[in-house]
Amino acid sequence: MGSPFEYAPAPESRSIVDIKPSYGLFVNGEFVDGHGKSFKTISPATEEVLAEVAEADEADVDAAVKAARKAYDKVWSKMPGRERAKYLYRIARIIQERSRELAVLESLDNGKPIKESRDVDVPIVAAHFFYYAGWADKLAYAMPHSAGRGSDPQPLGVAAQVIPWNFPLLMLAWKIAPALACGNTVVLKPAETTPLTALLFAEICQQADLPPGVVNIVTGAGGTGQALVSHPGVDKVAFTGSTEVGKAIARAVAGTDKKVTLELGGKAANIVFDDAPLNQAVEGIVNGIFFNQGHVCCAGSRLLVQESVAEELLAKLKRRMSTLRVGDPLDKNTDIGAINSAEQLARIRELSDIGEAEGAGRWSPECELPQHGFWFPPTLFTGVSQAHRIAREEIFGPVLSVLTFRTPSEAVEKANNTPYGLSAGVWTEKGSRILSMANQLRAGVVWANTFNKFDPTSPFGGFKESGYGREGGRHGLEAYLR
Repeated sequence: MGSPFEYAPAPESRSIVDIKPSYGLFVNGEFVDGHGKSFKTISPATEEVLAEVAEADEADVDAAVKAARKAYDKVWSKMPGRERAKYLYRIARIIQERSRELAVLESLDNGKPIKESRDVDVPIVAAHFFYYAGWADKLAYAMPHSAGRGSDPQPLGVAAQVIPWNFPLLMLAWKIAPALACGNTVVLKPAETTPLTALLFAEICQQADLPPGVVNIVTGAGGTGQALVSHPGVDKVAFTGSTEVGKAIARAVAGTDKKVTLELGGKAANIVFDDAPLNQAVEGIVNGIFFNQGHVCCAGSRLLVQESVAEELLAKLKRRMSTLRVGDPLDKNTDIGAINSAEQLARIRELSDIGEAEGAGRWSPECELPQHGFWFPPTLFTGVSQAHRIAREEIFGPVLSVLTFRTPSEAVEKANNTPYGLSAGVWTEKGSRILSMANQLRAGVVWANTFNKFDPTSPFGGFKESGYGREGGRHGLEAYLR
């Protein structure tokens, strides 16, 4: 996009990553062939095929669950917490050592800008393993009701974990680190469009000498996930993804004694008051909706601005959006990378066209999109009402709906008028107003004068159709303990 000065390309090298032509499943500590059909994983930025990946069928899933059960019974659940911690620390250190490799592979397979995978995703991944390694020998203190009784809380057994394509490695860390710290074993299924960093993580498990069967990785599409979630040998299901699939999983495990955590969709409100630091708020709005191409369940996709500053804020926001650079995810100057898949791009286009047809004003800065791959320009809609579909449905792309309000109570009412309740942002100079708003907003996470900040010590999760259970922090251990 045009700016007063042009950036020369600054591409990160692909040569640091050795992508194999084909990948098997990771079961019981080694790579094995799958029995299902194989599928291709492609680069969303170029549409080139990166690798052939095995699809796990029911027999493969069964083998993985059995390997996890054996490792749980014989090794992992019997190991003292301080010994489990050593493996988690080792994994964390290897992730740091191989961080550049992981970042490049994530950007290739997912389409997100290298500066995000390098500076956000991978460091937080390592931090999660370090953080939960620290909890592994202190579980009695994590659950105060069991402390002092001489009995530590017990692990559940085998955890089935299904993760999405928007943060492939980060979601893996959110799921695997607490599960292992608590003494559970894992069968994880990455999303079919982004399996490569999970398969590299399998190599890291080998490098860390993790006992065979403690972590198993089965690749495939919805059928593989279904077979895993409904397997009778699974004690715990953890899922991050769409609300529709989350409801199907809840139905599938109803009537069983499986523990479940679901982290689903969102339609977060980013609320800007008239006394907010507007330049800072603009940065937070841009980060809130254009980070990771808007492929973020807690993205600030609804901007609520106090009427008196709406015009000024929009002018600043449009000026800032004009400086965003869309393009090659491996270029260190890129702000907005590729949309993850053709299907996702079609959904973003469809909902954006509906927004225009329903009468909202559509605006995007001038920008040249690459010829190949899946791309969508940063877009905002003004004149949006709560009846518009773009204000109600999760678009999961770089599209912002702008609504206005006059009073704090109107802001709360509009913010809460959604089936979701994952996150929210509040921008104001007044600490009392921040606390008052946070108490009234039905959202699992409320950010104050910032947005999209994640930390392994903070719990994350939602209300209503955004799911139940918490990940991260001490709360993240509860889901993996009896």
